[in-house]
Amino acid sequence: MKNAFYAQSGGVTAVINASASGVIETARKHSDKIGTVYAGENGIIGALTENLIDTSAESDADIAALNHTPSGGFGSCRYKMKSLEANKAEYERLIKVFKAHNIGYFFYNGGGDSADTCLKVSQLSESMGFPIQAIHIPKTVDNDLPVTDNCPGFGSVAKYIAVSTMEASFDVASMAATSTKIFVLEVMGRHAGWIAAAGGLVDSSIPVVILFPEVDFNEEKFLAKVDQNVKEYGYCTIVVSEGTKWPDGTFLAEQGTRDDFGHAQLGGAAPVVANIIKKALGYKFHWAVADYLQRAARHLASNSDVEQAYALGKAAVEMALDGKNSIMPSIVRKSNNPYQWEIGYGELKDIANVEKMMPESYISEDGFSITNACREYLLPLIEGENYPPYNNGLPDYVVMKKIKVGKKLPPFEV
Repeated sequence: MKNAFYAQSGGVTAVINASASGVIETARKHSDKIGTVYAGENGIIGALTENLIDTSAESDADIAALNHTPSGGFGSCRYKMKSLEANKAEYERLIKVFKAHNIGYFFYNGGGDSADTCLKVSQLSESMGFPIQAIHIPKTVDNDLPVTDNCPGFGSVAKYIAVSTMEASFDVASMAATSTKIFVLEVMGRHAGWIAAAGGLVDSSIPVVILFPEVDFNEEKFLAKVDQNVKEYGYCTIVVSEGTKWPDGTFLAEQGTRDDFGHAQLGGAAPVVANIIKKALGYKFHWAVADYLQRAARHLASNSDVEQAYALGKAAVEMALDGKNSIMPSIVRKSNNPYQWEIGYGELKDIANVEKMMPESYISEDGFSITNACREYLLPLIEGENYPPYNNGLPDYVVMKKIKVGKKLPPFEV
């Protein structure tokens, strides 16, 4: 009987722990086939450094409470493993750690980069004579993984952005006669505008302009649209994706630095846009960056998002027990109204390093809003409320004990 390893990767979400709960609870129900579930402390780094958390030390109640707790219960990391050719030693280290702890199942919960790691681990373990079933569990607020209809984490962010856009617009509308006329909300989304699109779910009586990464920023057209809204409604709300680009391809918010994945570090699209409006039109503004708030807001999580995150963690274990390898369980949409879905799966070779952008049919002709087709896609994903329990007015979230197992191998530097 083999043990299992679970790790969380990249930026966390409001529901990634629901996937963890799905993995661990399902493995416990199959204790005759899966031994201990180890979790990586701070993601894949925990495997490389042999810092393995023994999840069997966590109570059933605490594992269940992960289902309503945001962020990464076992810690995550932004650590991109290089190619096999560039750094084979890292992948060999993973296999050695898994072999030392009799780990035959690898569940990696993350986005496109972790899908790639999962695929490589599966391939290399076979050649090293210690086969490991590697199952990728989708997670990304950016909603940009292929094969799956949507990604856990996105629905809750979309709900948060739609609600925030609506509430902030009510505020600006109240003050527009004598004060602020412009509110700019910056949201996540480097290359894909799924999150920004959620701002378009508000009622049509609210004047919202959306800036997508898929649409080059046309300053003249943008200013004309904003000015038109202010003249017609008295105010205008702008939802700008952090990945919005100038026609030459540079980001509005590019800082000139790069993160650990090699991506351009972004932040500051909102003040750039607000100051463009101020300089050209003279309107008083306020701006905000949703940043961590949008992905940590478990108190406003979408019920469908929570259910799907758990279901995918559960399915990952069941698929591994069925002998599947190098795959990712996925969401298959059956209908919009009523919203119905089921679990499918895709091959990691078709998922790793592939980004799913907003289709043109989801963006309005003028490039500043969403179409009815996009609305029909998005609305089911923000459906339903799944409130956490509260204690003394605050959400009652759980903190894992994180008891680690003894190391069996020499140290390894990352």
